[in-house]
Amino acid sequence: MILRLPRLALALCAAFALPARAQHIAAESYATLRAELDGIVAFETLPWRAEPGLNFDQALRLPGLWLGERFAGQSLAPGASAHDLPDAAAPAAPLTVRPGRPGENLAVAFHRGFGSNALFPLGSDGFARISGRGEGAVAILFDHDQYALGLRLHAQYPAPLGAAPETGPVTVAFFARDGRRLATLRHIPAAGVVALGWRRAGNRPDIAGILITNTDPGGIAIDDIIFQRTPPLG
Repeated sequence: MILRLPRLALALCAAFALPARAQHIAAESYATLRAELDGIVAFETLPWRAEPGLNFDQALRLPGLWLGERFAGQSLAPGASAHDLPDAAAPAAPLTVRPGRPGENLAVAFHRGFGSNALFPLGSDGFARISGRGEGAVAILFDHDQYALGLRLHAQYPAPLGAAPETGPVTVAFFARDGRRLATLRHIPAAGVVALGWRRAGNRPDIAGILITNTDPGGIAIDDIIFQRTPPLG
């Protein structure tokens, strides 16, 4: 059975996860991490454009991180719902982002749910079609290893009359710099904007990157990625 939590609970504890003892990465309050971490990527240095927005066919460089479709060594293919899903292959070392095919990588556009620019991972339907926006995967590679991070995520818009389909799972896989998978967490977001955060056990800084995939019927958009931009001392 899939448990659906109120939006506040999702923002604080982030729905489903594998047992903490198996992976040593746990959900953390986004608000707590926002006050603690010194880096944020909000996509506001890019021009505001209505959807479909700005198309990026190459890896996207922003202060403190790289964005792509996947990591080198991984392959993606549309699943039963046409969302891009990864194979079982481990990323190559060292962790490196790779873009998707032209028109199927990433886009940034003004998002009315956030009221600001947001990142859209593009699926196999591509940049020009609304059905392609938000149905792809996004890989985030940090310049240096992280002990905690977070982001805000938008699933489908709430339906006042309850006619919208239920939201689908969002899966976040955490990787070390050498390609080892540290953890995989699965979330069932509420419709609208949800804030998610994660912390490594003991604040151990070894999270080099994450891969985000989803099967939400309306796709997802991402904003306000928070992380530690200043390298740890020692």
